[in-house]
Amino acid sequence: MAKLSVLVAANRDNVDRYRQYLKAQQEDIRVVTVTSAEHVHEILASSDFSFDVMVADAMLGDVPQLLKDVQSEYHDLLTILVDEGADFAMPGRAHDVSTDPFNRDDLIKRIKRLVEERRLETLRADALPPVRSFARQIRKAAPGESKREAAVGAVQQLGFDYAGFFSVDWTEPAQFTTVAQVGPPPIARAMPVTQPVEKSQLLGWVAHTGESKVIGPDDTPNYPLVADGTFASAAAVPVGINLRFGVILACRQQPNAISGQDVMMLELVAAQLAAALAAETRERKKG
Repeated sequence: MAKLSVLVAANRDNVDRYRQYLKAQQEDIRVVTVTSAEHVHEILASSDFSFDVMVADAMLGDVPQLLKDVQSEYHDLLTILVDEGADFAMPGRAHDVSTDPFNRDDLIKRIKRLVEERRLETLRADALPPVRSFARQIRKAAPGESKREAAVGAVQQLGFDYAGFFSVDWTEPAQFTTVAQVGPPPIARAMPVTQPVEKSQLLGWVAHTGESKVIGPDDTPNYPLVADGTFASAAAVPVGINLRFGVILACRQQPNAISGQDVMMLELVAAQLAAALAAETRERKKG
């Protein structure tokens, strides 16, 4: 997935806190800060890229009107109101509210959740019958590895000869763990339990960039299953915004056999898995 772009509107006393906090995140985030409502409109109108999320600090002044104006003109822009003076979040014009943005990464979690939900909405998984079926399989699967297994099974149903889900752990040294896979038993048995996150290799490239990629034998970056001729084509897609969960790898025996439509379907399955795992994580934290 591409870099997130976040616009922060806060007064001069607070804007540095947001800038330092967001830039310190591990995620790939482009941060632009402004200190007045007028500057918000100027930036949105003149920027050469679109923003995913606007964070508005209540101390900026007349934020309800700012949110109203921005949302009436920029319908796709997600908004988060930060009101540290409130005892609890009150529903309003913003898509979400944070009363304690810097505690336990509350703000970045809200940003990621909103973008993930928008991504699911944009992909319109509900309009594609096969993905509706896959989504049901993933939702019905038991917590834990079963949901990952349901997802790679769904990928196999799309006509891939091998599919695997690899979770990512960014703790140094960063590594992938093979969590679930389907395909020829000798190949599945030969897959390493763990492997390093290297940008020169397909899975690592997707982990670092957050973007999907299709490869053939002569492409760079590559992956051993394709480079050694086991498969002639492969695609890897991220699972979760900013790689919260991992990467799905899908391979076919035939060369040049993965189309843009195939990648879209893989991304839809990945998005359904990410949503299920996110819900599972929230339930686990409640417990």
